[in-house]
Amino acid sequence: MQYNKLGRAGIRLSEISFGSWITFSKQVDLSLAKTLMHTAFDNGINFFDNAESYAHGEAEIMMGKVLQEFRREDLVISTKLFWGGNGPNDTGLSRKHLIEGTKNSLKRLQLDYVDLLFCHRPDPNTPIDETVLAMDYLVRHGFAFYWGTSEWSESQIEAAYQTAEALNCIKPTMEQPKYNLLFREHLEKDYLRLFEKYGMGTTTWSPLASGILSGKYNHGIPIDSRLAKEGWLVPDNFMQLVEKTKQLEMLAQEIDCTLAQLSIAWCLKNPHVSSVITGATKIEQLKENLGAIEIKSRLTPDIMKKINTIV
Repeated sequence: MQYNKLGRAGIRLSEISFGSWITFSKQVDLSLAKTLMHTAFDNGINFFDNAESYAHGEAEIMMGKVLQEFRREDLVISTKLFWGGNGPNDTGLSRKHLIEGTKNSLKRLQLDYVDLLFCHRPDPNTPIDETVLAMDYLVRHGFAFYWGTSEWSESQIEAAYQTAEALNCIKPTMEQPKYNLLFREHLEKDYLRLFEKYGMGTTTWSPLASGILSGKYNHGIPIDSRLAKEGWLVPDNFMQLVEKTKQLEMLAQEIDCTLAQLSIAWCLKNPHVSSVITGATKIEQLKENLGAIEIKSRLTPDIMKKINTIV
């Protein structure tokens, strides 16, 4: 396992991390969560990702119970704020919700602080200076060590940096964008200036495109699969993506690895990726994902060129 700096920040994250989105509480019970998190840690993963909205807070509660079995200093824990409930002030990035939401997340996680705190989406209804000042408060008062954004545009992130500069606030450190072989725009185009100018780090999600890049949908959508249970995740161009996936699977066979390992290894090859967040509902899935680390070296310039030709 390689441990990468989060952009210019000093903290180091395992290049592969483990997240709880969709799985915890829905497909993973407490016993399995313990097994998965301990297996992840035993294999070098130190970064575990969560959000207040995952399973309506149940994912944080479940992870919080497991976290009590670890030494806190050995872990990097993140959560994300935006969707906190149904009340008029439970959603968005107002000072009220950010501070109350953070305290509620910490209660569920049974932690005094999180290492990374994300604004889960941009909030057009809250002035950017209010959001920046609230995040500055949370970091300065020890509720989090670093703050960042998730799925913000380049211009929105730039505005956060500029506002923090003008107000003498702590600047954001990282962005959490979707990034995989089938979705590349943000990381490879939109954010390039931010990496150069600010040294922004990234913790990317959906390396397998909700399972499409695992190959399990190459012959249809199994009834017990994620896309069957979460139909909103099925993209409009699903069949086109499946055709590309079939070609990628043949290339994976060529270098003696699984399609999932090829897909994750490809993400790891990007120097602007600090950590790739993976998920799993089975130990076998987790170990397969971890195997991507060994596959990185097989992605030669020739193989990378073949990948680009396909996608």
